[in-house]
Amino acid sequence: MTEENLNCNIFNSPFPHLIVENFYNNDELNLIWEELNYYTKPNKLLTSEYYGGVVGSTNSKALSLDTLYHKTQNVNYRNISNILTVNRKLFNCGILNIFSQIHDCCNTANMITSDFTKVRYYHNDEYYEPHTDKKFHFLAFSYFYKEPKKFEGGELYFPKYDYELKCDNNSMIIFPAWVEHGVKKVSIENSNYFDGWGRYAITSFLTFEDPSINT
Repeated sequence: MTEENLNCNIFNSPFPHLIVENFYNNDELNLIWEELNYYTKPNKLLTSEYYGGVVGSTNSKALSLDTLYHKTQNVNYRNISNILTVNRKLFNCGILNIFSQIHDCCNTANMITSDFTKVRYYHNDEYYEPHTDKKFHFLAFSYFYKEPKKFEGGELYFPKYDYELKCDNNSMIIFPAWVEHGVKKVSIENSNYFDGWGRYAITSFLTFEDPSINT
């Protein structure tokens, strides 16, 4: 299917989506974790009003990476970020071609021209209430956590469809941005926030033009 023989699970119900298991290889994961560990240190992650989240709907913290590592006329600062470099894999491994064939509403996914990336961390009692991201076309969520897993909860859920995913480590889900989704509350005991034993998500917001960052 792709050079790395990625395991793609295709679903038409309850809405079109694609789940990829073990999306990143070990070298890519090492680069991602270098950056995630850095962001989990004190005074790095921001509350929703400062990263463009839905204020009042989540108490988790995040960063908008494209705001930190932006492009200018002379310099592409995105190359500084391991995550923004490694997640180009989404666009060159053939996954979007596969996703575009699931349903008519997905058929433009392989023509995406713009993307925006956020890193989010959920620790104890943190959640995201159901919402949509309609200003974008598609969403790609990648999930990461340290093993052995120490938290419970944190499922990605779709209340209108009575459907949820447990978000396995190093898995990715791609689905249309109009689908309402939320994150169930994370529960973790005997863990300091900055130890990083909670639930990480890297979100790629996919569209055809430069979007505003309020999502």
